[in-house]
Amino acid sequence: MPLVGTGEIVATAASSRRGVGAFNVVHLEHATAIARGAEAAGAPVILQISENCVRYHGAVEPILAGALAVARAAEVPVAVHLDHATSADLVREAVMLGVGSVMYDASTLPYEENVAETAGVVGWCHERGVWVEAELGEVGGKDGVHAPGARTKPSEAVVYTEATGVDALAVAVGSSHAMLTRDAVLDLDLIGELREAVPVPLVLHGSSGVPDATLTAAVERGMTKINIATQLNKIYTGGLRRLLDANPAMVDPRKYAGPARDAVATEVTRLLGVLHA
Repeated sequence: MPLVGTGEIVATAASSRRGVGAFNVVHLEHATAIARGAEAAGAPVILQISENCVRYHGAVEPILAGALAVARAAEVPVAVHLDHATSADLVREAVMLGVGSVMYDASTLPYEENVAETAGVVGWCHERGVWVEAELGEVGGKDGVHAPGARTKPSEAVVYTEATGVDALAVAVGSSHAMLTRDAVLDLDLIGELREAVPVPLVLHGSSGVPDATLTAAVERGMTKINIATQLNKIYTGGLRRLLDANPAMVDPRKYAGPARDAVATEVTRLLGVLHA
């Protein structure tokens, strides 16, 4: 199955009111696990490489090259996406290396700066056929779109989308990044209002903290791209911890990373079922 674009996967899902799983890659084990999980589910998937991931690896090229290779070898459609890039230079470098979509995050900037910076990135990316996601941010605040209690106003989302030309918009509806518990309460009515008002697909960040039934309901109300990172890290780390605690003499990384990778693949398959329910 050839590497596909995020825009293609998201557009198909949006037209049928189904969710797309966008899972964050930390290292190659994550990438292969996500692809295998998607294959087992028979569903498309998006591999996301965040700016934090790039910082961890010291450069974007090694981890991006690995993710692209995994995507090209997969038996289902797989896209590779640059997530939460706050640097336009990183966006340009990743695009030149082959990434087909980016999430440019100017959400912490004052509104006018956010619009100007994002519009510039969108213009550059669109000239090269690259799909762009962004987030509006909490207008007038400094905590960003996912500050506790932050909510995106439909009227502001429409203006922002038109002013920047983005292809998808991350909105604040009650989720929060890096949650270890799955008890976030989403404003489902607001999701419906945003879906009716905003002309591009909606993205839910911080989805690891959202219960399964609420994820399904969010997709039914109009969310399309569902970003998940912490939940996979919990599964991977938990698997490693249990295996190493039970086998203190184990030193071969393949013997403990392999089962942890398999557990992540199983969770990806399960979550994709939740999003397609």
